[in-house]
This record gives sequence, C-alpha cells and structure tokens, in this order.
Amino acid sequence: MTSYTPKSILITGAAGFIASHVANRLIRNYPDYKIVVLDKLDYCSSLKNLLPSRSSPNFKFVKGDIASADLVNFLLITEEIDTIMHFAAQTHVDNSFGNSFEFTKNNIYGTHVLLEACKVASGQIRRFIHVSTDEVYGETDEDAVVGNHEASQLLPTNPYSATKAGAEMLVMAYGRSYDLPVITTRGNNVYGPNQFPEKLIPKFILLAMKGQPLPIHGDGANVRSYLYCEDVAEAFEVILHRGEVGHVYNIGTKKERRVIDVAKDICKLFSLDPDAVIKFVENRPFNDQRYFLDDQKLTNLGWSERTLWEEGLKKTMEWYTTNPNWWGDVTGALVPHPRMLMMPGIDNGSSGSSQQAVITKSNSQSRMVVRVPKSGSAGGVASPRKPSLKFLIYGRTGWIGGLLGKICEKQGIHYEYGKGRLEDRSQLIADIQNVKPTHVFNAAGVTGRPNVDWCESHKPETIRTNVVGTLNLADVCREHGLLLMNYATGCIFEYDAEHQEGTGIGFKEEDKPNFDGSFYSKTKGMVEELLNEFENVCTLRVRMPISSDLNNPRNFITKISRYNKVVNIPNSMTILDELLPISVEMAKRNLKGIWNFTNPGVVSHNEILEMYKTYIDPDFKWNNFTLEEQAKVIVAARSNNELDASKLKAEFPELLSIKDSLIKYVFEPNKKVHANGIA
Repeated sequence: MTSYTPKSILITGAAGFIASHVANRLIRNYPDYKIVVLDKLDYCSSLKNLLPSRSSPNFKFVKGDIASADLVNFLLITEEIDTIMHFAAQTHVDNSFGNSFEFTKNNIYGTHVLLEACKVASGQIRRFIHVSTDEVYGETDEDAVVGNHEASQLLPTNPYSATKAGAEMLVMAYGRSYDLPVITTRGNNVYGPNQFPEKLIPKFILLAMKGQPLPIHGDGANVRSYLYCEDVAEAFEVILHRGEVGHVYNIGTKKERRVIDVAKDICKLFSLDPDAVIKFVENRPFNDQRYFLDDQKLTNLGWSERTLWEEGLKKTMEWYTTNPNWWGDVTGALVPHPRMLMMPGIDNGSSGSSQQAVITKSNSQSRMVVRVPKSGSAGGVASPRKPSLKFLIYGRTGWIGGLLGKICEKQGIHYEYGKGRLEDRSQLIADIQNVKPTHVFNAAGVTGRPNVDWCESHKPETIRTNVVGTLNLADVCREHGLLLMNYATGCIFEYDAEHQEGTGIGFKEEDKPNFDGSFYSKTKGMVEELLNEFENVCTLRVRMPISSDLNNPRNFITKISRYNKVVNIPNSMTILDELLPISVEMAKRNLKGIWNFTNPGVVSHNEILEMYKTYIDPDFKWNNFTLEEQAKVIVAARSNNELDASKLKAEFPELLSIKDSLIKYVFEPNKKVHANGIA
C-alpha cells in the first residue's frame, strides 16, 4: 500500500462543519504540514470552528470564494499548494429546492474553477481530494442487503445531489484529460459538535433544549446512516495518506436508523415524551427513502468506525447544551423547512476584532490573509453578519406596497420599487436585471376606486393588471429563479352549505373558489388557479384589510365607519400591522403555495363598530341593513366568508385571533380618553 506525504494543503470550506474537524485534526497531528484554509464564511460556517488551531504556526486562514479564479490561482502559487481537499459546497437539501441556482454556482462552477486552476498550475498538484455525498447514488431499495459500491450508477434525485454529481463528472474528466491526480469521496450523514442546526440532529437537540416540537418530514420512516464527525475526520486522514489516485471511496456505516428513531433517541436524552413533542410536517418535494453504502474499500485502507451511536449522540448533546449560542440567532434554521435566507442572525465570527487582516507582500503582489486571533487577543465576538436580502416590490402607490417599504426600512432590508408595468415583460426583466433582487413582492393590482364596482365598467384594465400582469410577473420570476410573494384575495369564496355562517368551518387553501359575483373576484379566482402551475409563487389570500391608520380610506374600518348603513355578517379579515411583517418572514423562509392570509376566526361589522365606539368615538352610531337592501345600492355582489387560517397559525403560532389582533394593533394604539373612563 503506497503512502503519500503532502507538504502544503489547501482545504476549502474548512470553517464549515466536517472540514473544520478535518483541518483541526491535520493541524494537530502533522505540525510539518502547512494547512491553508479558504472559506467565504457563508451562513453555515464560522471561524469559531477553527479555534483549536488558532495558535498553530502551520495554520493560515484566507477569507475568499472558490469561485474567484484569480484568488485560487494566486494561493496555489504563493502558498506552493501540492494538495487540495475540496469540501466547500452548499449541502442542505431543503435549501436546494428553494435556491437551486446557488447550488449550481457553488458546487459545480466553484469546483470547475479549482480544477482549472490546478490545470494551469501544471504538475504542481499531487492530490486533489473531492468531497462528494452518498446522495449522488440516489435512493437505495428498501430491501437491499448490499450497499451501493463505488462503481454504482449515479442517480441523484434532488438539486443538491445533482450538482454534486455534476461536480464529480468534472473531477473525473480533469483526471482523465489532464492527468490531474484526483480522488473522490462519497459519505453518509455526519453529526457532532459545531454543526449548523439546519441539519437534523443539531436541530432536534436545540429544539429539545427549548422544549419545542421536533418536526419530522412525512412519516419519519426514511432511513439514514450517521457517522460521528471525528470518525469521518480520521477517514479523510486515511484517504489523504493511503488513497489511490483515480479511485472513489465510500465513507459509510452499515448501522441505519429511521428519522423517527433518531428523534426518539434525542427525546430520551432530554427525558421528553416522544408522543408529545414529535410533530409530523409536510414532506420534501422528494425525500429519498434510504441511502446505503458499501464501505469495504475504505475499510481495506485500515479505517473503521470507532464511535458508537449512543456515545456520539451524548457527546453532541453535551456540546450543544454547553454552547447553545455558538451560532447566534438560528431561529430561521429551526423551522421544518429552512431556507438560506431565513438565517438573519448567524454568528460566523467574521467581523470585528474576532479576526485580524494581515497584509503581506510576495513577488510585488499584495494579498490579505485573515487569521483567527491567538488567545489573549483583545476584543470579543462582534455583531453577527447578515446575509444580503434585497426585495423588488411592485405596487409603490398602493396601500400594501407602501407599507412593505416601511417594513423593509424598519428591518434594514434593502428594497426598490419596480418601475416596469406588469403587462410589459421586457420592463420586468429590466427591473430584475437592474435591481438583482433575492425576492419579488407583487402588491400591485386593480381593486377599483372607490370599490370593486369600478371593475364592472373597466374590465379590460382589470384583466390587464390582475390576470395578464400577475401571470407575466410570475413567469419572469420563474425564469430568473426568484420567489414571488403575491398578495391575492380571499374574496373568491361565499358561505355555502358545507361552509355555513357561524359554524366555524372555513374554506381551506385547497378549496376551489365558489364566488364570482363581481368581475374583480372573477379575475382573482381565475389567476389564482393559473398561478398553481408556478412552483415559485407564494399566494397570500388577503381579506378586508385593516390597519392602525384609521384615516386611510382603503381601511375596512374607515370604510364602514363612514357608511350610512352596513350589513352585519361575520367575516375573516387581515390585520396588516400583524400580518405584513409575517409575509416578509414568509419570504425569508421561502414559503410557497397558497396561504389563507387572515387572522384566525371571524368578526362581524357590528362587533368592529362596537369596538370603534368603545375605543374611538363613544357617540358613534350606525344602522344595519340586509343583503337584499345592500344589493340595491351596489353594482357588484360582495363576498362573505370564513377562511381557515390553521395552516398559517401552525407556521406562526404567535398569530393572534382576529378580535385580539384588532384590539392590540388597531384600537389600543388609537384609543381616546373619554367620559366613560376608557384610557
């Protein structure tokens, strides 16, 4: 068996989970090896993961992106790199369903840049170890008794594994075309200290620590194999020194566990009742049932799994309970289906005095090397770096569009209003190319002035904006890989025999519209059905919107307080002060599909006006009239219904009922002192 001894190793992505354990191990065990770490410090990486190596003279950290060809070429030459261990990648499957282009950019293009730099280095690189995943094999048959071996066919089933398989093809091609000394690894799931909690085990541990439910995709019967991080680091140590060029090595274990059993084991560690805390949630678009590897080839090199499941899980639990704030605010990662842009408070230790910029000179060129400070350095961990959100909002002159801008300003989110008209595709494309948004919000639409009766006599204009324009925007966003948050309406339903007034049985997201009494509602129902064909759209059914601005003529309370007579029918309604910030959070979570965007429950016209009288004007009086009487003074019929908001409530448990929200967000801020003593 041949043995390889490197001199100068470049490890990409080594501020991340697995690679940091590998880097720390090599730095500790081989003081004669120079270890250069290249990492762009994305949301799931942190300089703190490299703290064990901070004082080692053979360690150097460079903050940068593997997609930067100039930087990679420069490092290979100036650091005299002879070995590359390529870990850097986007790895979370959930993220790949919501932002697949980012996976292509990082996993395929980034790998290609590295390979091309190695080709240019012309014989300097003696080992290129490419880190792939067991997921490139696709799903293993449930009854298979022999795992996938290294020559098995690659059949990836999700965008993440597809990009990893694509990167493998490039690695193989460069090995054959340019004699690059490549080795590829494909590993099972890894767990242990320092792992970012978007992954199953750290997520469940942190949720258990908080006493919150453990969300399981589907029925939890999916089977996975788990290796402890130190065992995996040892595997890479063995492959580095004993692996044969041109070969692939599976890093796996034959011990398999169902996801639900993992959850139960964690419940046991925290003395929790699994039946009480395990929560079954919607499955991924596709969730492989099983990955099973044959690791005999690696075993032949002398590696074996050392850490028992119970021992590794206990060590991991102890680390997270000792370091609960290692990653800062990870609220966005703990939801059932996290996305990259849901991670606003991640602490990767990349700013402030927790690192130093050291400028050195080499061959008349400058480079910046960022080192982890040695113990005793001044300062602490600085405020967390936030991923860059940028919203493109349509509907600047509208009520909701204007409020969205204010919310963005309050939250420090970059935003711009769209300049193009929705029906003009070229203008929408120009907006997206100029703004380069992460999300698009559509708050533009025709509702009519002063009300929906206007639409009855302006049908072409209504169609142009509500149907053609909305579909146009959805399609342009789809082509650019962007999520569209579309503010729609719930005024496409009417109480019927199955959803009777007063029963508390509301229309659900999957119910088909049953009301087209107004042309406005007809166009909205039509476009909602068509939008179902777009996987990049989040449709928010708004109803009878209310805000704390009681001077706004579009406010439902303002409207009915100025009418001579009102009907008295319970309806679902949307308190914008509470729900619009939730819509921004939904964008961060990359939520899609149809959502009843109302506060739970219903409230009648009279109940609202009673609150108005109590809090605002004790002398206020009003009269009721019937639907038949109302029909005589309006052109188009009006929708009355209750929407079932349980889906939204499950995603946002803090959401208030309609009456509680009215009091908190509308009437309390506007209450007047009057003779009856309300203050």
